[in-house]
This record gives sequence, C-alpha cells and structure tokens, in this order.
Amino acid sequence: MSEDADLVVIGQGPGAESLVMGALEAGLSVVAVDKHLVGGECPYYGCIPSKMMVRAGDALAEAGRVTGLAGEASVVPSWSPVAEKIAVQATDHWDDTVAVDRLADAGATVLHGTGRLAGPGQVDVELPDGSTRSFAARRGIVLNTGTRPSAPPIDGLGDTPYWTNRDAVRVTELPGSLVVVGGGPIGCEMAQAFARFGVRVTMVQSGDRLLPADEPEAGALLEEVLVSEGLRVMTGARTTAVSYADGAFTLALDSGETLVADKLLVAAGRTPNLDDLGLDTVGLDPTARTIDVDERLRVQGGEAGAGDALWAIGDITGKGAFTHVAMYQSAIALRDLLGQDGPPASYHALPHATFTDPEVGGVGMSEQQARDAGLSVRVGLAPLEQSSRGFTHGPGARGLIKVVEDVDRGVLVGGTAMGPGGGEILGFLAVAVHAAVPVATLQTMIYAYPTFHRVIETALGDLSDAP
Repeated sequence: MSEDADLVVIGQGPGAESLVMGALEAGLSVVAVDKHLVGGECPYYGCIPSKMMVRAGDALAEAGRVTGLAGEASVVPSWSPVAEKIAVQATDHWDDTVAVDRLADAGATVLHGTGRLAGPGQVDVELPDGSTRSFAARRGIVLNTGTRPSAPPIDGLGDTPYWTNRDAVRVTELPGSLVVVGGGPIGCEMAQAFARFGVRVTMVQSGDRLLPADEPEAGALLEEVLVSEGLRVMTGARTTAVSYADGAFTLALDSGETLVADKLLVAAGRTPNLDDLGLDTVGLDPTARTIDVDERLRVQGGEAGAGDALWAIGDITGKGAFTHVAMYQSAIALRDLLGQDGPPASYHALPHATFTDPEVGGVGMSEQQARDAGLSVRVGLAPLEQSSRGFTHGPGARGLIKVVEDVDRGVLVGGTAMGPGGGEILGFLAVAVHAAVPVATLQTMIYAYPTFHRVIETALGDLSDAP
C-alpha cells in the first residue's frame, strides 16, 4: 500500500534542507530520504571538516612566516586539536541527529533508507531493517543523491585499505608518509594540510598539471608553492599497480618508479549516486553519469510525463559539483514545484574556489573554454606578489589575477583570483562576469590602494589579443 505525500526528496545533500523547509512552509507534506547522513557530503566529509584541516595548516604556515617579519617564533604541530574539532564541532561524531530533528520538528517525515523511483510519481524506500515503505508523490519528486568517492581502475587498489576523503577527515593520528593520487581540489587541499603537519607527502597526478579545471597558470604556480613547502609533486605520472603489506603501501608507476608510503589517499574523482535509483522505472538510463535537467531543474527525457513532476538538483545534474550549485538550484526547483515565477538557472558565472594556500578562485570560462566556444578572446594576467600589497605582505603573497574578455561584447566571460583570500577577491570578478559589466567600465573604476584586488586593474590593463 502506498502512502500519500505531496513531495518526496531522495537524497539530503546540500540544498535539500532549504528546499524541504520551503515546501513545508508552503503547506506541503514532505518525505525526506537519505541512506547515509542527512546533510550530505559537505558537512560531514567535505567542505566543513576539510576546511578545518586547511585552516589549521595555514596557521602553522603563517607562524613560520614570523621570522623575517616580526621576530622569532617556534611552533610544535599537533593534530589532536584538529581531529577533536572535526569530530565534535563539525560532525557531532558523524551523527546527523540534529539535522534529522530539525527537519522532523518542522513537519517532515525523515527516513534513513535507500530511496528508489518505482515509476512516475512513485518512490519505494528500503529501510535498514529490510522493510519497504512506498509513497505516491502528489506534487512531485526531487532527486538530490550527490556523489561518492571513486577510485581509478588500478591493479590491486581495491584489495588495499586506501583512504578516500571520507577516511582522511576522520584521522586521529598522522602517518609518517602519504601518497596522494589525484591533483584536483581535494587532493591538493589535503596534501598541503597534511604536509604542514610534518607528513612526508608525494602527489601523483596523471594529468599534466594540478587543478586541471583551472587556468594552467594557477596550477603551475600552485605546484611551485607545494614543492617549495617540501611536497613532491609528480605530474604526468600514472599509477599502474598498488599493493599493501606489513603496514605499507607500494605503488608502481608507469615510469618504472616505485613509491612506498604508510598511507595512500585516493582523490581521483567522484561517482554519481545514480546506479541504484530506479531511473529505468521512468525511462531514464541507470548507467548515466548525470541527469539532464532544464532551466527549471525539471528532469528531461524518460517516459512521457515522467519529468513533469520530477526535479533533480546538485552534483547529479552535471552543472558543477559544488555545494553552492545545489543551494542555487534548490531555490529554483522549489519555486517551480510551488508554481512560482522567478529567474531560470544560469551558469555563465559559476564560481568555485580551492582552499589551498594560496587560494585559487575561478569564475565563468577559462581562456581555453572561451576559445573553444569560438569567442574572440583577449587575456590579461598580473602577478599578485608584484603589487604594493604583495610587497608589504611579504611571504605568502604568491598569486595572480587572470581575466578573459569576449572582445565582441566587451565584457569579461571568465576570471581567476589566486592568492591570500583568492576566493574572496573572486567576488569582484564574479559580479563582473555575472552582470556583464563592460570592461571599459571596469577599467575606469577607482580601486582601493594598497589592496590585493587592485591587481585586477593591472590585469585589465594587460588585456591583449595574443594567442
């Protein structure tokens, strides 16, 4: 027997809570389902705990910069405060009771279990005890199942106790040595954080540079910084086999070199949680890596009418695997399912930030993406450390500003802000890209002196059409 509900939300990752709360405030009955932790990856394994690690490592690095600036300082690193803060303050020991109670107290039916589509407007929830509750959604269904850590097809890897980011944030004792496979944001952030606590870190990146989704200048500069801090960074290196014995990992590389370390962190991608969602029951491909949605987040394709009351938000839409994308999309989906008007989704000024030191923030198109899109492009580039603020700041002021202009329209279509607070400096560029502020207007603004963001003016003055 199916139970009736106005709305069923499968997956309680970022964005789900605001959507559920908004639906409840509108008078809808809501069933919220998640098979793991209500709140998703971000508060328990991603953004929040990892940034606590990053902040702790940054404090150690800044203390090391006292010499030459303000006297002498010595610091003894200790991981215990970091581990305790993550366990107690960030994750409540990986317990989602508070989040569950918040939704339940507002009137939602919250279920821990595996939610699966069972046809248009139908959801089955398999509970931990093996029983099933079925729901008929009168208003619709929202999918927000997110992603999980994935591992590359490396011989022997699956037989070893390797870490993913979920394991790394739960560490209470640090290893002596660590190999990080993957040079994206997760790998770079964690590699630097662990290294700053004295762990000997080697990074193995199969691509030719770190942060492959960012501008190449940013990846190259970050590699310089990491190497200067004692990390070994190997780009263009592919791991062919992994084994584990006597408490140590052994990695064979395609170059013939062998690496040995106490621990191995695999940060080489994410897998969308679509494979056990019952997509086939509404005519969608269960092997797909993303769900196609329109500008209102309505699911496209599938059986006739299946997408009329089916929305998807977050990582599984393929619009950007960021918490802020899910939150942005949730507001649009909520308006649509409530029949309210409002602006449709637009991703032309999508921002992102990697919280290494220096931070790397980007928005919109990269130079290569703009050229691939057939735009007439001009690019401006300026180093941060050569600014007056960089000079007075001293150590730790590495960074750059890069701007990408669509010459035909005379507006920026992309930008990068790398440096201390790069993610914050990015806000300026994000507004410029989002609102299509004319470059001529940006070039005639007054920029405060001496600031890091003033380097944007320098980059704008450097705009040229050189290939």
